[in-house]
Amino acid sequence: NKYNIQSEEFHFPGHTDYLDQELEGDALMLMVQDGLRVGLFTDHIPVNEVSNHLTEALIHKKIETVHKTLIQDFGITRPKIAVLGLNPHCGDNGVIGKEDDVVIKPALKKMFDKGIMVFGPFSADSFFGLSQYEKYDAVIANYHDQGLVPFKTLSFGNGVNYTAGLNKIRTSPDHGTAYEIAGKGEADYNSFKEAVYLAIDVYNNRNEHKELVKNPLKTKQKQL
Repeated sequence: NKYNIQSEEFHFPGHTDYLDQELEGDALMLMVQDGLRVGLFTDHIPVNEVSNHLTEALIHKKIETVHKTLIQDFGITRPKIAVLGLNPHCGDNGVIGKEDDVVIKPALKKMFDKGIMVFGPFSADSFFGLSQYEKYDAVIANYHDQGLVPFKTLSFGNGVNYTAGLNKIRTSPDHGTAYEIAGKGEADYNSFKEAVYLAIDVYNNRNEHKELVKNPLKTKQKQL
């Protein structure tokens, strides 16, 4: 687990952060279970540091990563992305925090003006309960538990942790090491199985996307 692997040589809070340094690209944690995809603007940082990390530059970079990932890794031609608000009720016009109005909304507008179909911010407390996520190809949460609590509530045991944005494909189960059930014969392999399947799907989708970019007319003719 994250505590046991810490050493002078390895001081990363998780695999995502380590792979972000070692591989090409901008790593982004994306939880996946069939059509439900939940990404994060920030991941393994304390909650009291989230607001300081949320800058327009970070939001732009993460949205671009999710947008590119949906196209090349999941084969979605014109993806729609939803973004959750940081504060309760998206700040209620500044009454409960200003980040949604001052940082998130302007950042989303710039991305939308660039041609990326990104919408929000949406109030996080009702977004999943009302099944609004079903209208979008991906949802981006502001911090770890804002995204993973609803994801695991809906998909625990079947989801996959996909590290998007890298030049290599990396997937893993959506759960931790579970030392407490080691040796008891209680482990469920389903999330691991789904991680393997997703890695294969992403590999195939990337190859298909490369072929499409290289020769769009030939690919279109082959589909016809």
